[in-house]
Amino acid sequence: MTDNVVIIGGGQAGAQVALTLRQHEFLGAITVLGDEPYIPYERPPLSKSYLAGDVGEERMFMRPEAFYAEKSIHLVQRVTATRIDRAARTVHLVGGATLPYGKLVLATGGRVRKMTCPGADLPGVHYLRNIDDVRGFRGLLQPGTKLVIVGGGYIGLEVAAVAAKRGCKVTVLEMMPVVLGRVVAPEMSRFYAEIHAAAGVDIRTSTAVTAFEGAGKVERVRCGETLIDAELVIVGIGIVPNIELAADAGLAVDNGIVVDECARTADHDIFAAGDCTNHPNAIVGGRLRLESVPNALSQGKTAALAILGKPEPMHEVPWFWSDQYDLKLQMTGLSRPGDQVVIRGSMAERKFSACYLRDGVFVACQSVNLAKDFIQSKKLIHDRAKPDSARLADPSIALRDL
Repeated sequence: MTDNVVIIGGGQAGAQVALTLRQHEFLGAITVLGDEPYIPYERPPLSKSYLAGDVGEERMFMRPEAFYAEKSIHLVQRVTATRIDRAARTVHLVGGATLPYGKLVLATGGRVRKMTCPGADLPGVHYLRNIDDVRGFRGLLQPGTKLVIVGGGYIGLEVAAVAAKRGCKVTVLEMMPVVLGRVVAPEMSRFYAEIHAAAGVDIRTSTAVTAFEGAGKVERVRCGETLIDAELVIVGIGIVPNIELAADAGLAVDNGIVVDECARTADHDIFAAGDCTNHPNAIVGGRLRLESVPNALSQGKTAALAILGKPEPMHEVPWFWSDQYDLKLQMTGLSRPGDQVVIRGSMAERKFSACYLRDGVFVACQSVNLAKDFIQSKKLIHDRAKPDSARLADPSIALRDL
């Protein structure tokens, strides 16, 4: 067994590797390299409860700082790895220092996808990926503030919900014909668009930003011939996986760092976990890269067990969630355009599920304020169930009985 593990990435995946190693009584040295000034924390609250001011940073930390010292997990903050020398089994850091490793884990996550149009670097144009990002604009969400959000995905709509409740004048700009168009059925998209419109959010679809304008700071967003006043802009158009270290080291990359079902790269001493990985999933039926906390935590555990010589292949049903206003959207599986959609429950009562069938097979479920459907749908997806559509649409019949 290796005598030391180095983890590049101080997010949830990287921290989970370290925690699992210690839980399984690994006695070697563990070093976690993070580029932020914070100990590992949960990211979902950034666009939800932390942005709203309902929780402080200490409640986002995965473990108290003292925990890592007690478990002899060495956290190194504000550090950036620049190169991996696989032959020498060392990690090179900014400043010239090197760090030897027995096993190496790449939990490098992703970075925000940035706008490249004119004016994209104007003060007042913000992104949301970490605590400092939220600190940079949270205090500006005041009643009457003219806020433009670029991107009608989960992050954009979650920010819109918080800002609307604070009294901001919110405009959401989405390039696609509908919000959440890449991930939900048209019925679900319309439902959320109507919810936001009722809260005063101006959603403009099929709208592309061509420039940000202003004298010294952003004052307007240009969409072709249309100008929209803006005192603050928040961009949420996805992330780019951090694969450069892996690629430069000669590891396979393809929309993520390529790993097997046990989070192993082709180099038997190097593993990868979290948003940065492209991994196989037998349940989904192919390779994929997932940007989700459950995946990051599961892959972190999987990588640790493989390091310990106790490999347990990870083939889990993907799941996600989103909080907007009083709505909890919980999702299992992965849907595709063209899937048959069956609605069960009541949209009017804000308690329903959209179930997806592909060639009759239950492949995904998106539940709004209906936790039991969310929980029970995982087994149907795992078992590749083929429920009758009419019975599936009947909310009086529990999913587990299908």
